[in-house]
Amino acid sequence: MTVPDALATAQAVPTPAWYPAWARDLAGAYFAGSASLFVLHGNTFDDVQLDDGAAPPYGPLATFLAEQLFGSWDLVLHYDVGRGVRPYAGRNPDRLREMSPRTTEIFGNNLEKSRVVEPQAVFAALDRYLIQQLHSPAETRRKVALIIDHASFAFPAAEAGSLTLGASSAAVTALNWAAAASVRRIDFACVLIEERRANLQGRISQNPHVVTLDVPLPSLEERARYIEALVGTRTDIFEAGLTATHYARETAGLALNDIAPPLRAALDGQARLDQAAFKKLKKGLIERQCHGLLEFVEPKFTLDDVVGLDAAKRTLREDAKLLQAGRRSLAPMGYLICGPVGTGKTFLVMAAAGEMGMPCVTLKNFRSKYVGETEANLEHVLSVLRAMGPVMVIIDEADATLGDRESEGDGGVSSRVFGMIAHQMGNTAYRGQIVWVLMTARPDLLPIDLKRQGRAEVHIPLFYPDSADELRLMLKVMAKKVGVPLESDATGPDLAVPHVGQLSGADIEGVITRAARQAGIAGESAISRVRLETALADFIPSAQSLEKRLQVAAAILECTDSAFLPAALRGSDRAALQAEMARIKAALR
Repeated sequence: MTVPDALATAQAVPTPAWYPAWARDLAGAYFAGSASLFVLHGNTFDDVQLDDGAAPPYGPLATFLAEQLFGSWDLVLHYDVGRGVRPYAGRNPDRLREMSPRTTEIFGNNLEKSRVVEPQAVFAALDRYLIQQLHSPAETRRKVALIIDHASFAFPAAEAGSLTLGASSAAVTALNWAAAASVRRIDFACVLIEERRANLQGRISQNPHVVTLDVPLPSLEERARYIEALVGTRTDIFEAGLTATHYARETAGLALNDIAPPLRAALDGQARLDQAAFKKLKKGLIERQCHGLLEFVEPKFTLDDVVGLDAAKRTLREDAKLLQAGRRSLAPMGYLICGPVGTGKTFLVMAAAGEMGMPCVTLKNFRSKYVGETEANLEHVLSVLRAMGPVMVIIDEADATLGDRESEGDGGVSSRVFGMIAHQMGNTAYRGQIVWVLMTARPDLLPIDLKRQGRAEVHIPLFYPDSADELRLMLKVMAKKVGVPLESDATGPDLAVPHVGQLSGADIEGVITRAARQAGIAGESAISRVRLETALADFIPSAQSLEKRLQVAAAILECTDSAFLPAALRGSDRAALQAEMARIKAALR
C-alpha cells in the first residue's frame, strides 16, 4: 500500500499506523516544513515491512522509502558511491520506466554508461535542477527524493579542513539544501542512510536543520510479526519446547536479518530448531550483531554457590525477585563490585546473573585507532543493549575501560566515551532493563559520576576470607567450579587451613588445581585429603603489598551498606582510612 500524498505539497495525511515510528517521525518533520534533509542511522540494513497485508513482504529500507513515503513522487533517485545515481522505484518496473527520462533531464543521456558516481558531480547536477524547479510555476514542478545509501562514503567523518575539495563541495551542497527555506517549500527530500552515525560528517548529522532519526532494532511485536510472515502455517519447524512465541521473545537484540536464517534452514529441512539448538545459536547471533564488541555469557552458577557474603547475597536475591516479578522500577540501575584482586568479583557477578535469570554480556574492547570509530562502536553496542533488555552488562577493570570526562591526549575520545556510557547508565527508562555491573580493584579511580546513586547504586566490597570454616567451604565450591571431585572427608572440619586472611578466591582455585594435577598424575579420580593438605602446605600466598592494602581501604570506603562489611571492619575510622590511602599513594608514586 502506498500513501497517495504521503509526502506531498499541500496538506499532510496521517501516516498508516503500521509504519515504524521513525517513518512517522520523518513524515511529521517533512509535513511541518522543518526539514528536507534527514539522516537515518542504527539498524538501517535490516529488513523492513513493505506493505500491510496478512503476510506482508519485507525488503530493504530504501525500498520502503521508495514505495511508501515517496510512493507517489515523480522521481526517486538512489545513490551510493559504488553504483552511482539511478532512478529507483522499488518493485514497480512500470514506475521505473516512467522515472528514467526524468532522470536523464538531470544527469544527461547514457546514465548507465557514464555512471555518475562522484558525489560532487551528483549533487551539483541535482542542485542545478532544484534551482530550475524553484523558478518554475508550482504546477509544473516535480516531486523529487534522493536516497543515499552508505552515506558516510559520500560525507565521511573527518577533522575540519582535512576533506578533499570534492568532498567539501558535496557536503556544502547538502548543507545548503538543509538550510534553504526555499528548498523546503518545494517537493524535495534527501535521506542519508548510514548504520553508524559517528562515521558521518558531523557538520551534517549535527546540523540544526537536519533531522537525525535512529532506526532501532525490532521490538517483540515486530519480531513476532516477521516470524509469522516467514513461517506461515509451518509451525512444525519448532521442536522440543521451542515455539514461535519463545523464538520471538528470545531473539531480543537481534535484527530481522539475523532471525531469518535459522528459520529458513528449518523450513528447508536443513536444521533442527529446538531449545538446545537455538541456545547454541543465540550466542553467536548476538556476538555477530555486535561485531564482536560484546561477548555473550551464559551463567552456570547461582548465589547458592557463593560462600559467605550473606548480606550481599540477600540483597541480590531480593533484587532478583523484583526483576522476575516485573517490578523493574524498584530494582537498582547497577552495581559496583570492588575489592582486592582475586576476591571472586567475577564469580559473584556470574552467580548473581544466574540468580536473576537474565542474559549476561561482557563489554569487550570497543576502542579503535580510527577517527570516530570508537564512538561508532560504542553507539552500536548501546543500541543492541537497549533492544536486548533485560540484560546484565559486565564491565571488568571499569576504571580503565570507561575513561573520564577529564581525559586528555586522545583527541577527546575518552571523555566522549565516558559521556555516552554515563548518559546511558543514568537513563531511568532502562531501569531493570539494562543492569550495569562495574568491577574494579581500584574504585577510587572510577569517576564519581558513575558511582553515584542513579547509576551504579549498590556498592558491594569483597575481601579475603577471614575464617578457616569459610576457606573450607570455598575449597568445595572451587572443586565444583574446576570440575574435579573431592573425596568425602577431604574438607572435613579438622582440615588445617594455613594463611587464613591471606588467601584469595584465586589462591584457593590455584590450590585445588594443584591438588587435582597431582591426583591426575597418580591416576586418581578424585582429590584426597592428603593431596589437599599437601597442596595447602606447599602454597605460598603473594605478599601483602602496599597495593593490596590500598585496594582494601578503597573497598571499605566505597561500601554503601555497612551490612556488606565483615564485622571486624564495620567500625573502621573513615578519616584514618583516607589518610592511609593518601600515604600509600604517595609511597607508590
